[in-house]
Amino acid sequence: MSGTTRLYGIMGHPIAHSLSPMMQTFAFRQQHLDCVYVPLPVAPDQLAPAVAGAVALGVCGFNVTIPHKEAIMAHLDDISAAAWAIGAVNTVHVQDGRTIGYNTDGEGFLQPLHALHLPLADTTTCMLGAGGAARAVGMALLEAGCPVLAIANRTHERAARLVAVLQEYFPQAQVWAVPFVEVAPVARQSGLLVNATSVGMQHTGGALLPETCFRPGQVVYDLVYRPIHTPLLLAAQRCGATIVPGLDMLIGQGAAAFQLWTGVPFPVEAVRSLLQPFFATAP
Repeated sequence: MSGTTRLYGIMGHPIAHSLSPMMQTFAFRQQHLDCVYVPLPVAPDQLAPAVAGAVALGVCGFNVTIPHKEAIMAHLDDISAAAWAIGAVNTVHVQDGRTIGYNTDGEGFLQPLHALHLPLADTTTCMLGAGGAARAVGMALLEAGCPVLAIANRTHERAARLVAVLQEYFPQAQVWAVPFVEVAPVARQSGLLVNATSVGMQHTGGALLPETCFRPGQVVYDLVYRPIHTPLLLAAQRCGATIVPGLDMLIGQGAAAFQLWTGVPFPVEAVRSLLQPFFATAP
């Protein structure tokens, strides 16, 4: 560190479990940037003074995680259109004393799909889940031109509400809610299958879908990243599908924040090598 070191961090409560300080500080070092990234534990009732304090202390930017991603919106000077649509902020950039909120989850989700050269504008998608992560993913997919998006959730009404929100923003797309008990044939016909639920985390929840849902030529993406290879991904891989682990999205959203702050490319592969030992790679 030096007298000109730029400070970044992550606000959350709790925050001790976060890998972002290690990931981002490593990336700064890889790119020879005079920056550090630290955990910023902020209790819910301290969020407003924490944001003001960060600006006063000259913090250049920070990430935001549970439980602040929605609440912080009331304490920022400006918010990107994408973050407004998603209803949550996970990245803040401080410029000339003004706080600008962004959401990099959608961009982080798309990065590994772009790396696969998946033609999203020609790909029908089936998404499992209808929570906050699903909303960010749905927005990103439709913004990228996805023509058909089927959403299945164990609570059908919640899926229907998300469909209504997405259709308001993307009236040209075909977005529909499918009852979870009827999702198997829809999933098999889809070119992209996304799990935006927590099923599979630490091997909990059992089989999400039967193996008949998976096939060669299909991309199966699981947002769960502990373990890297969830039961869903292992089943899809056995059936010949291309799999994308949630670790790729974790890295992708961090990369998007890093580039937003610095304008410098993020060392994706070096960070992947750094993080992989922290995750179980087998069931």
